[in-house]
Amino acid sequence: MSEIIKSPLFGVILSLAAYEVASLIQKKTRLSICNPLLLAMLLVILVLTSFNISYEDYSKGGQLISFFLYPATVALALPIYRKFHLLKANALPIVVSILSGNVLGISCIILLSKVFGLSEVLTKSLIPKSITTPIGMEVSSQIGGIPAVTVVAIILTGILGAVIGPFLAKLFKMKDPVSVGIAMGVSSHALGTARAMELGEIEGAMSGLTMALSGIVTVVLAPVIWKLFLIFL
Repeated sequence: MSEIIKSPLFGVILSLAAYEVASLIQKKTRLSICNPLLLAMLLVILVLTSFNISYEDYSKGGQLISFFLYPATVALALPIYRKFHLLKANALPIVVSILSGNVLGISCIILLSKVFGLSEVLTKSLIPKSITTPIGMEVSSQIGGIPAVTVVAIILTGILGAVIGPFLAKLFKMKDPVSVGIAMGVSSHALGTARAMELGEIEGAMSGLTMALSGIVTVVLAPVIWKLFLIFL
């Protein structure tokens, strides 16, 4: 039994099984809160703690799954290519929306951190919370944050955005798929994009495009905005 648990296949099979169960629950309930990724994470944690399995043993398989994140991210270019005419037709609104979304997101993090009395290091760690993990870790290191804290913030932000994003779109009567896709991509990166793909191809394409551009914008603007707030706060 010990050899099976220590095998990389154990982590892969456990992750896939947990996601399949979570997907079935989401299909049965049709509730946004029953996000497959969120439920799969909880199921994996439940199994690991119930059977006293170490994270190191599980992560051997998790690393194999992480390897496929890179080609999966590149594959997001396909729906963007298919909807490229929409990008050209709405280029200015899309660019302005992405820029304003990133500036407001970073500014809100800094202001709320001040309000709640968070330390400077924690504030810097939370600034890149809405972009993909590899870029977010680099931005966190660049501005003096803690990458490990940034990773946790990125995961929680993505799950939260994927769960409540569609609900907020309905609440504010956002019916334009381009707008919904941009909102999901700028606020909740790849996890929001995965949820946007379920809403529709246009939503998914716009969210994927926004996610990619938001990473670049954050790399450039995060240090600048942080220094500006240091001057005025």
